[in-house]
Amino acid sequence: MARTRAATTTPERPQDQADQGVNSDEPALTPARSAGGSQPPMFGGLSGSRKNVLDLDDFSKEEIEHILQSADGMNEVLSRDVRKTPTLRGKTILTLFFENSTRTRVSFEQADIDPGTEVVNMSSSARGVSTGEALLNSLRKLEAMKVDVLVMRHPHSGAPYFVASNIDAAVVNAGDGTHAHPTQALLDLYTMRRHLGDIAGKKVTIIGDLHFSRVARSDVWGLRKMGADVTVCGPPTLLPYGLRPGSERAESAAFTGIKVVDRVEEALEGADVVMTLRIQKERQDSGNLPDLREYSKLYGVNADRLALANPGALLMHPGPMNEGIEISSEVAHGAQAVIEEQVSNGVAIRMAVLYMLCARNRAGE
Repeated sequence: MARTRAATTTPERPQDQADQGVNSDEPALTPARSAGGSQPPMFGGLSGSRKNVLDLDDFSKEEIEHILQSADGMNEVLSRDVRKTPTLRGKTILTLFFENSTRTRVSFEQADIDPGTEVVNMSSSARGVSTGEALLNSLRKLEAMKVDVLVMRHPHSGAPYFVASNIDAAVVNAGDGTHAHPTQALLDLYTMRRHLGDIAGKKVTIIGDLHFSRVARSDVWGLRKMGADVTVCGPPTLLPYGLRPGSERAESAAFTGIKVVDRVEEALEGADVVMTLRIQKERQDSGNLPDLREYSKLYGVNADRLALANPGALLMHPGPMNEGIEISSEVAHGAQAVIEEQVSNGVAIRMAVLYMLCARNRAGE
């Protein structure tokens, strides 16, 4: 396994977010686009370079397809007795999480499998580094470690973009606020492709809290790039502002070209993939939902409702699940569920992402 060590930092004094360039918790509907392009020739035959993976909005279909193909190769590496990926050898990868996320963090740690790779794990409270200046000061202290890739999760939408524009290391967004989670979307696409083949023309239905879900935004970007027909359904108060009935706000770019329906039965009819989203209980004290029991009654996916989808339709969930609320235990652990497979596929996808970024750096050496 790669060498792993922990690091600590002293939080800087908080200052005003708006003055320092880090967004608030308000859902980011149209964030700034990340710098990027195609991969270097040694990665899947694509030309150009991509420094960061911040969301899927600036990825082409070809880039996504090459990452999915690379993940096939990474799964083969994971099956070996001796697991080595020379491109990662000699690289330093820092995982920096300002929010708890055991599954995502461990998945990235497992992706760093080459013995010559140094993995530095760091966690910190966002309270002390919630401003742009404080966050940047803390990260600049870490640049002395010669970090090649920074894997970052932060509760504020836009924080990884701010960091990526101010440090030399490649940045992978492991989830920022309510905005994006690109590697989760890539592993979702990978799971679909392994079962369905070409995703183009497939009906993918996403049900639940789309307003606060960073996963949903990245999933929609990726699904649209791959040619899927996307249908979304949820309570009006949990839809992005531009999709709510009577909304005067412009529709989010991520949610254009998709179908919005009110009734979950209509959304499920003929679906090839059904993805339920976690109801974030911590958000519900703001009155977005009158009652979780009512949500389950109107929008929860159970066996009867899943039967409306196409035979053998995939049932997915980004986790963690609230069984009995957005999804019944019966279907969550049933034959159509690929939820555990999503978790295992996350390692191969994150290996592919790290490989892409480190290959780009080696090409420039």
